[in-house]
Amino acid sequence: MSEVGPDAPTERGDGCPFCAIVVGGLAQPIVYEDAWTVGFIDRRQPAEGHTLVVPRRHIRNMYDLDADTAGHLMRAVTRVTRAVRDAFACDGMSHWISTDPGAGQEVFHLHVHVMPRRLGDGLLRIYPSRPATPDRDELQRQAAAIRKALAALP
Repeated sequence: MSEVGPDAPTERGDGCPFCAIVVGGLAQPIVYEDAWTVGFIDRRQPAEGHTLVVPRRHIRNMYDLDADTAGHLMRAVTRVTRAVRDAFACDGMSHWISTDPGAGQEVFHLHVHVMPRRLGDGLLRIYPSRPATPDRDELQRQAAAIRKALAALP
């Protein structure tokens, strides 16, 4: 494995399977690694090449993600995405991050799914039915609530 860089935080989560993969204590095929991130093949393969990219440091989910790690993580996701596309000649790619159980997070170490897609594969249907299309006033109300919450963040 690559050596962790001097600026890359290295905390580990006790009992975290992804931390175990990062340090080599749980065998999983590694496809990418740098000082901040590791990419590995997901055990579950709804599509050939389904890969996860994780920060080396144990970060529970998006709520706890800092800007430095986010930048390194997205660079790694971009690189892995291009490699998966080239390796599997897919028709497209889906990426997702689930945060907390309400969104389906199962392993509580931040991870980005890189899922190669084929036209008509039936995977990851985003909306179970046609979503609502609120009027402009409702959209403005929602935007105002988010702007207010953003202003209150540190």
